[in-house]
Amino acid sequence: MSYHLLNMIFHAVVSVIFLKVCRLFLDNKSSVIASLLFAVHPIHTEAVTGVVGRAELLSSIFFLAAFLSYTRSKGPDNSIVWTPIALTVFLVAVATLCKEQGITVVGICCVYEVFIAQGYTLPLLCTTAGQFLRGKGSIPFSLLQTLVKLIVLMFSTLLLVVIRVQVIQSQLPVFTRFDNPAAVSPTPTRQLTFNYLLPVNAWLLLNPSELCCDWTMGTIPLIESLLDIRNLATFTFFCFLGTLGVFSLRYSGDSSKTVLMALCLMALPFIPASNLFFPVGFVVAERVLYVPSMGFCILVAHGWQKISTKSVFKKLSWICLSMVILTHSLKTFHRNWDWESEYTLFMSALKVNKNNAKLWNNVGHALENEKNFERALKYFLQATHVQPDDIGAHMNVGRTYKNLNRTKEAEESYMMAKSLMPQIIPGKKYAARIAPNHLNVYINLANLIRANESRLEEADQLYRQAISMRPDFKQAYISRGELLLKMNKPLKAKEAYLKALELDRNNADLWYNLAIVYIELKEPNEALKNFNRALELNPKHKLALFNSAILMQESGEVKLRPEARKRLLSYINEEPLDANGYFNLGMLAMDDKKDNEAEVWMKKAIKLQADFRSALFNLALLYSQTSKELKALPILEELLRYYPDHIKGLILKGDILMNQKKDILGAKKCFERILEMDPSNVQGKHNLCVVYFEEKDLLKAERCLLETLALAPHEEYIQRHLNIVRDKISSSSFIQPIFPTSKISRVEGQKIPTESVKESRGESGQTQIVKTSDNKSQSKSNKQLGKDGDEETPHKTTKDIKEIEKKRVAALKRLEEIERILNGE
Repeated sequence: MSYHLLNMIFHAVVSVIFLKVCRLFLDNKSSVIASLLFAVHPIHTEAVTGVVGRAELLSSIFFLAAFLSYTRSKGPDNSIVWTPIALTVFLVAVATLCKEQGITVVGICCVYEVFIAQGYTLPLLCTTAGQFLRGKGSIPFSLLQTLVKLIVLMFSTLLLVVIRVQVIQSQLPVFTRFDNPAAVSPTPTRQLTFNYLLPVNAWLLLNPSELCCDWTMGTIPLIESLLDIRNLATFTFFCFLGTLGVFSLRYSGDSSKTVLMALCLMALPFIPASNLFFPVGFVVAERVLYVPSMGFCILVAHGWQKISTKSVFKKLSWICLSMVILTHSLKTFHRNWDWESEYTLFMSALKVNKNNAKLWNNVGHALENEKNFERALKYFLQATHVQPDDIGAHMNVGRTYKNLNRTKEAEESYMMAKSLMPQIIPGKKYAARIAPNHLNVYINLANLIRANESRLEEADQLYRQAISMRPDFKQAYISRGELLLKMNKPLKAKEAYLKALELDRNNADLWYNLAIVYIELKEPNEALKNFNRALELNPKHKLALFNSAILMQESGEVKLRPEARKRLLSYINEEPLDANGYFNLGMLAMDDKKDNEAEVWMKKAIKLQADFRSALFNLALLYSQTSKELKALPILEELLRYYPDHIKGLILKGDILMNQKKDILGAKKCFERILEMDPSNVQGKHNLCVVYFEEKDLLKAERCLLETLALAPHEEYIQRHLNIVRDKISSSSFIQPIFPTSKISRVEGQKIPTESVKESRGESGQTQIVKTSDNKSQSKSNKQLGKDGDEETPHKTTKDIKEIEKKRVAALKRLEEIERILNGE
């Protein structure tokens, strides 16, 4: 069932309950008309269709149910029936938890009890109270019963208020002057504007032709003078309201009682939104008129009833009523289409009011969500023109410029927004109300300028400024921690993350970021503890799963490998399209000598990412280590197609070409290519010397080995190979040994992503660090001397030849050692 359909069902339920309430004061025909007017009134579109309307609807259901329950608290013999009262208190509590205005039903119950159930009028009540105070009479028993019921209701109301205050932790929301400009205006502007808003709301009920989803900012200009002509509307409204009030309280007829209850339903539920006790975060809100419209509909239906009883106006009253119901129905139907999407909603609002910067911003947000940044920028810029001091609008412009890669303009916009923030005055303390999302200007500006390595200190200053303005600004600590890591200050980054954890210990991302700091501090055990803490809070934290598995793998502890494998399997379950997960499973399998399994994982990684450098190389290496060198060649060709300068790939290819394919020319090209890129590469240089030896160019091989020995004078195997070549040169007829080229026998790099800060929108969002740390696995390869059949030289005896051969075999055994550690990539 869709969200809107469920809201419509709730609205229908409210209309049915409202019909029952109407029958307490109106005849059946008028009750149906009042309920029908309520059901089709366009003012309800925001409550029924809007995302914030569910609370209004549920509160209204319990509101009306509580009132109906209270009307049954009087027994046949005028005794008190406590069950309906207890139910009323319960329903009031539920209504209040749904929406604050639910508590106002207590006031309506009190008015009903005194003026409807007991039949008092204001003059009669004053006379009775006066007589009691003068000692000329006693309090009637019926009035005592009323007082008991009212005391119960008032006590329960007080208790609900205390609970509600505890729920909001004794703090009212922070609103800015943009949300409700009159709330921060001086006297008499504040009073004149607040009073004018009452006839504005009444006019929306009477003539809902121009509805707007947002009435904040400059929608309704402030009334700054008594000479403002709009004060006439305020005066007229209070005169009309006062006339109805006097009529309903002074007279005891059914008509006055109906008017009184209609006025109560209009006025009392509106009090929380009237700025009477505390400022609210809007100027006008159509949704808060949902319950007050009930009283308005009762008033209209009652007026229609009075007019339609006169024969002269009977037909006209029916025609007018039909027109009202028809036009309201059509308006409601049309208004529903305005709520089809954010874009259509805010565009319809701009047709009504072009002086509200928030509407221009919201249209921009809708376009931004569709990645239409060019059009979004136009609306954000228009918002800054309508309200030049709107910090949020300038932040939106900056963010959009950044999305368009126009960093200079983005910085200018952020700087403009920052200049509108309250400035720190040295040596002076003062309090200023700042919307929490406006502090993101410091975060977003810092995130922008820290891309420039020379401005990292400036970015850090911005983060510290945000923290100084709001010490519990968690996002600032997170962003600063990331920056400090970038500045190679892991100890200070650790302090920043620990401070953020004091504010939110249940944030898995924070524990994850702290683990990254410990990796930078070379404390892998502490890092693993923090990864584990992150996974306790969020077992599906993808980056914690991945990086903790890599950390376990790097530790070299065999007992940790099963857990590492388990976490990598969980990771690929969460991220089935990330090749890194499969690659590292392959690396684990290689560590465990599970060659077939390793081959499967590597192939899956390559299937997902055809140019996966490390996966291609290590799969080729796996084949070469398992005597499948010919299967490694096409993999190496693919690797070198993507990365022609991959030195280890060239070394491995040259080795296979020489030792398996006997393609000396192809191997020579590989080694020459290596030396073009890195003339000091010992392994490439040595293997090229072997090629010269295989080509029987002994003098060139000798010179080559001398150059190689100069590059690595402490490598014994180069000296031994040089001695062999010199022996050959000194022999009149030589027996040609073969130098197998250096082989590669281990793994290449692994990449570690980490958590990073997102730029906030409004700017606000969840922050992450992505930090890639190559896990360079170093390896060694076998170096050995091969041999061909040596031919006897005429001047050497058999004994001498055997002695030489014996030494050569011993040399071969000594040279079957692990290859030197390759530098990871």
